[in-house]
Amino acid sequence: MTDKPRDPTVSIWVRPPKRPKRGSAPTGLSRDRIVCATVALLDAEDAQSFSMRKLAAELDVTPMSLYWYVDTKDELLELALDHVLGETRSSALEEHEDWRHQLRAMAHAYRDCFQRHPWAAALAGQFVALGPNSLAFSTGGVQAVLGTGLPRELLSAALGLIFEYTYGFAVLEAQWTRRLRESGLSEDEFYRLVYGVAQQVDPRFVENADKVEMSPADAFGAARTHRFTQGLELALAGIEATIVGGHPAR
Repeated sequence: MTDKPRDPTVSIWVRPPKRPKRGSAPTGLSRDRIVCATVALLDAEDAQSFSMRKLAAELDVTPMSLYWYVDTKDELLELALDHVLGETRSSALEEHEDWRHQLRAMAHAYRDCFQRHPWAAALAGQFVALGPNSLAFSTGGVQAVLGTGLPRELLSAALGLIFEYTYGFAVLEAQWTRRLRESGLSEDEFYRLVYGVAQQVDPRFVENADKVEMSPADAFGAARTHRFTQGLELALAGIEATIVGGHPAR
């Protein structure tokens, strides 16, 4: 059974501000402190095992104290997601900067954010990106792609080419990181294990993998970054070729 799509109208970003409860707020708590503790807990574990009870224990407060600041766990996860997306803010979006530099810098910042917070990649697919940091990043991307000079009907496709590629890459990395953590093995050990199983299932896998220079196990992380960078440069080159060629994609 698939999860029911989330209703964007219940997002914390469009819901009316939370009304203060009667009585005194818990001493020493604030929404910022709760969000920072949430991010730290999610980094240490993941979104699936996160609970308000665990968070309350980390903050040394009662679970009910947290509900002074949010109504649901989902609201808190939305706040945590937008908080880490604030790390994508870049000085690359100055007006004099070349659009290639802007999109390249934003894509790397986007991926880096999900590498530091693998849980955020999954949450970004569950919640509509309506937070201030999410919208600032989206706006920056639009501003960057406007600098390409592409006609209006190609701008959305160009933007998606860069950031949907980046997000898809980040989601796969997050899944790999989760499986790696669950295995209890080092990345080198886990890669060798998966590679060995694949070889047993289909010997052609090794032959085909060698042809496309499969990432060596002794430098898997560096090879993955190199592959991401190469794919990004191919995407930017595609946009460049469309501009030079007079927009044949139209």
